[in-house]
Amino acid sequence: MTKDSRTRTITALAWCLAWGEKHNLNQDELSALHQMRQALPKEQVVPKSTESVVQQAQRLYDIPKDYVPKTLNELKEKEDYLKLWEDKTRIGLVYGGATKIKQYVFEAAKLNDIRGASALLDRINLDDIPGFFGEGKRSQQMRKWLNNNQFAELRQALIPELIIYSTGGSILAFCPAAFVHQLANAIEKRYTHETLTANSCAVGDTFRLLEFRFGLLQNPIENTLWIEEYKQKQSNPIIEAYFDQSSESDLEEKFWQRKNFNELVGKLANQFTHRRNGNVSPNAERQSRSYPPMFETHPYLQRDETDNRSAVAETDLPGTPSFSDALARKVIVGQRSKRDKLRQGWYNENFGFRRLSQDYELWKPDNVRSWVSKFKLFLKKSDSKKEYYQALNQTLKPYKVTEALSLREIGNVSTPRGFVGYIYADGNNMGGYLRQHIRTPEKYREFSKQVLDATQNSVYIALKKHLQPRQLNHLNDPDNAYRNGQWIYPFEIITIGGDDVLLIVPADKALDIAKTIGEEFEREILKLPESSESPGFRLNTPYDPEKVHRYQGEKPSEYTSQCELSMSAGVLITAENTPIYYAEELTNQLLKSSKKLAKELKRDYKYYGGTVDFLALKAVTMIASNIKDFREEGLTKGNLKFYASPYTLHELGGLLQTVEVLKNAKFPKSQLYQIRSLLERGKHTAILNYRYFRVRLQQGQAELETNFENAWCQPKDENNHGNLAPWMSIKPKESDAEAEKTIYETIWRDLVDLYPFLVEDDQTSANQGEQQQQGVKQ
Repeated sequence: MTKDSRTRTITALAWCLAWGEKHNLNQDELSALHQMRQALPKEQVVPKSTESVVQQAQRLYDIPKDYVPKTLNELKEKEDYLKLWEDKTRIGLVYGGATKIKQYVFEAAKLNDIRGASALLDRINLDDIPGFFGEGKRSQQMRKWLNNNQFAELRQALIPELIIYSTGGSILAFCPAAFVHQLANAIEKRYTHETLTANSCAVGDTFRLLEFRFGLLQNPIENTLWIEEYKQKQSNPIIEAYFDQSSESDLEEKFWQRKNFNELVGKLANQFTHRRNGNVSPNAERQSRSYPPMFETHPYLQRDETDNRSAVAETDLPGTPSFSDALARKVIVGQRSKRDKLRQGWYNENFGFRRLSQDYELWKPDNVRSWVSKFKLFLKKSDSKKEYYQALNQTLKPYKVTEALSLREIGNVSTPRGFVGYIYADGNNMGGYLRQHIRTPEKYREFSKQVLDATQNSVYIALKKHLQPRQLNHLNDPDNAYRNGQWIYPFEIITIGGDDVLLIVPADKALDIAKTIGEEFEREILKLPESSESPGFRLNTPYDPEKVHRYQGEKPSEYTSQCELSMSAGVLITAENTPIYYAEELTNQLLKSSKKLAKELKRDYKYYGGTVDFLALKAVTMIASNIKDFREEGLTKGNLKFYASPYTLHELGGLLQTVEVLKNAKFPKSQLYQIRSLLERGKHTAILNYRYFRVRLQQGQAELETNFENAWCQPKDENNHGNLAPWMSIKPKESDAEAEKTIYETIWRDLVDLYPFLVEDDQTSANQGEQQQQGVKQ
């Protein structure tokens, strides 16, 4: 914990204590508080009127980190600590943000509308809500908005130091006790005011100062369940569930993992879920939902493109679409985020102004910063601009590269043309790390920023490494033909929020990017400094790579120590015209499958690393229900599995290397597909046919034996020296009573599915070489 972070928290607590339950302060009191804000960071003397509240806040942080009173009497004997409880002035804590985000973002079918919806939510969360507190470039606009929407009192009561974090789609902040519900209502209203239809939820509660150190305490304090009583009642299912938040076996440590600032946040999270589900709040001051979005429709009125709301205007965009107000906002924000200046006039003509008694501006989209602009800033800071832009074209200048405007453009620069890759990544073990190590407000603030920075940097590094600018060619659609010859950034970042990522890239680089994101995330996390108060993220917990990884070609570089946090990802390779909402749903299923493997490997083998599951979807009709059923019913026969997904990051690297070996060996495509078709005929038939085709290869036999057979297909029984290729054997676990037989699975189907996307044929290489030469001449 840095000194600045501690001072920031002390300032926030002292500010809330000074306001107390009052709704207004006179000018002298406000002036003294602002002088206190300025004095504390500089270690100067604070005004006399604020000395007592500053001392109280500092007294809280004077409690030693390792102080763990065995009994409540021991806590009460500390007079200074008891005063923190006896002071009845309460401090507010507010938690809120958008809910049902996917329902709002993926309601529309077009990429631009999805981009706009995501950008609008990001702006509200990262700029607008912090602006309530006077933080950021939009603070003046937000203070004006508060004043115009019956929240004028909040303007004086909120300061930037009150924010604990505002990343990952939600905000957690201190607040003077009198304004808790007012601030929660303002957060909910801002989302509705800007998006019209997005769901949001915010809750707040008040706590005494001592509770920010020791968790929730009963009044009188003697009624609080403490360590001895917990030990006696820990077999009670309710108490066990409440305190059983980790794999920790020591009861006292388990108790203290719960009894800290985390317990307050947990209470707000429960209230948040209760309110989000539409239940009536136990507090009579607030309605069940203060500003629920609701739009009436009519059977005889034209609806917008989503078919959910009545259209209010027809536009002159291609196809003359009709928009509702809610959809129009997504479209214009999407265009602004991509700097698509050619087709923005429609908004001002149809939605910008309406003549009532006078010109009245209904809603202004404002500027939205795109992810590409953030990526360019990363290139500049990392001194990678020249390397990135001139990797494929020595004369290419940054200003000549534009953003991809559609999925068609991303698919156009893929190999083969017309396919894209969806990548959905999410962090592993975040909740466990929070419960074990993050126990104070300033650690929450620090941790949220560290994770967000690591996530963004890992994505940018992966894009820089694998996706240099590409040139558009052969666009035949009249709406896109004018873009032929243009160089683009060949990716679309839908969102990077907290520890989750959703982006769209050319199909041929999807797995490389997913793998690099996972690896770089761990590297970025491990770069963070360690201290006595911050234990760091490195675990000196080794795992057995032979038990965790099926790929045994090369040992992983790091297996004696690990990063406690990692990323799992789902990757879907599909046609550019696959409906986005459908592709997102499948990618989400792949992510869940990947995270399930990560949990199992952590539980069984202490492996904390990343995992990836992927699927190459050649046709939308390939999957009738869900991926799990598709694999169990269509790709499993008895104890034979015709697939090997999901993979660890190390295994994925081995898989990509094996594809490269097949390419170098010039393994005939027809034989690749024939071996795949013979898998269903049984284990021995597949082994026999693989051996037949392999020995007939004119070149690459040794490489294939080394990088496929020896790396993937060695029998688990040391006494068995036979040939299993193309199968891998998985012995049932002793704890798995249902598994009676050895399971055999194969990576061959995955290799065949990936082959067209990772191995260029001669014609494709020739075409791309010709395009690059044309680009150089231009």
